[in-house]
Amino acid sequence: MNVFLAVLNFISQEILNVPAYLIGIVAAIGLIALKRSAGQVISGALKAAMGYLILGAGATVVTNALDPFGKLVFKATGAHGVVPTNEVIVAQASSQFGAASAYIIVLSFIIMILLARFTPLKYVFLTGHHMVFMSTLLALVLSIGFGKGNNLLIVLIGSLLMGVIMVAMPAFAQPYMNRVTGSDKLSIGHFNTLGYVVSGAVGSAVGKKSRSTEDIDFPKGLSFLRDSMVSTTLLMVVLYLVFAVWTAFKPAKVAFAVFPSHPANWGAFFMAAFAQALQFGIGVSIILYGVRIILGELVPAFQGIANKVVPGARPALDIPIVFPYGANASLIGFLASFAGGLVALVIIAVWLGPVWGLALILPGMVPHFFDGGGAGVFGNATGGRIGAVVGGFINGLLITFLPAILMTVLGSFGLSNATFGDADFAWYGTVVGKLAQLGIPVGAVALVVMAVVIFALAWIWQVKVVNTGWMPAAKHAEFIASVEAEEKEAKAQARAAAKAARAKTKAAEAAKAE
Repeated sequence: MNVFLAVLNFISQEILNVPAYLIGIVAAIGLIALKRSAGQVISGALKAAMGYLILGAGATVVTNALDPFGKLVFKATGAHGVVPTNEVIVAQASSQFGAASAYIIVLSFIIMILLARFTPLKYVFLTGHHMVFMSTLLALVLSIGFGKGNNLLIVLIGSLLMGVIMVAMPAFAQPYMNRVTGSDKLSIGHFNTLGYVVSGAVGSAVGKKSRSTEDIDFPKGLSFLRDSMVSTTLLMVVLYLVFAVWTAFKPAKVAFAVFPSHPANWGAFFMAAFAQALQFGIGVSIILYGVRIILGELVPAFQGIANKVVPGARPALDIPIVFPYGANASLIGFLASFAGGLVALVIIAVWLGPVWGLALILPGMVPHFFDGGGAGVFGNATGGRIGAVVGGFINGLLITFLPAILMTVLGSFGLSNATFGDADFAWYGTVVGKLAQLGIPVGAVALVVMAVVIFALAWIWQVKVVNTGWMPAAKHAEFIASVEAEEKEAKAQARAAAKAARAKTKAAEAAKAE
């Protein structure tokens, strides 16, 4: 048993927990199924894995740049509370629930592949770190509800719940993903799917005649802002310096603590803020480059998987995969989500906290950037600029209120100043935790029924909605098409007028020469 557990731990922690390896393996399987040569298989697998590592490197740069920004905000505003950070609470829970989590992640992956192979839900969830987070969350809340002595039941039910959610959530988001990408080749494998679906749905409702964030008209003097790398970096420079100036009104000791590795003087303080803003822009650019490499290698490889292993399979990938489809939208969504988080923070502090005892959830820069950025892209795809703003804002509300509610079912871990930071972890963990607290056998039966219901709803949605080709925001798409047609006609007329003017000038010059 110890050897078997060690093997499971190795597979889950050293392979499935490293998305780059998983992506590389999937790419290799697909290329082999396509009967590519050994060299092509090795090259494709390595490039796919390296693309994901590049994406991860960019995410690390962004995360490291956002950390001091969060400190600036909190030092300036004086806010105190819980910062939702998946990595922190998983690290805290791993010592007690690591074994159950290892079993769950491996068994759930097998269940997911079987469901993708034999049902209409053809999604292969490939975001390894979110698989680890979800398996730990389920092991934690099920152990609290059932008791730690029921490990076999915890693993079986946890694996079923996780296998179902890994194929169900991409299905619910697929029509909106199709609108974002303009095709049905990719899916979202990121456990903030509730936020993305809500953002897409809200965008459809509020932004029927709103132009895309990617078509923002800049004055000629500001045309350089069309470069997403420049505009993203410049906006972060402004934000960093605004909060740096705000923090400068605090005692020097408090302000200088934000950048402990820099000299304790005001010049170094402001230049450190400027440098971190530049690092943020660099990180975003790295992410976009990594996404392009992944798409170039993984999508063709998935054709082989679709033909041989899981017919019709779609790769469900991490949220940065959508950022190239709305660079401006991702930034707008981040800012709107952060604003929504601040509003929710005030509501909890003034009302929900005192009345219902909910914890004060501070806006975490990392979830607001990735989740909010993704929500902005989905909102923009269905509702243009208004959709990006409103969708991002509502996402900020969701990833503040829902983690606060989740803390009520985490037992002693609800007192650890950490919680999960994405919408799906929060709502799924809360429902599973509440049902598990019904005990055995009532809670166990209720959870199996819950898994069956979610799976059935996803199956119906896939067959009745996704497979029929339904696309959200038809009116917005028509509006965008009409705007593009008008712009095309205007450009054609301008070209014709310019051509006529040139011809008239030449004729005048010829007449003058005669």
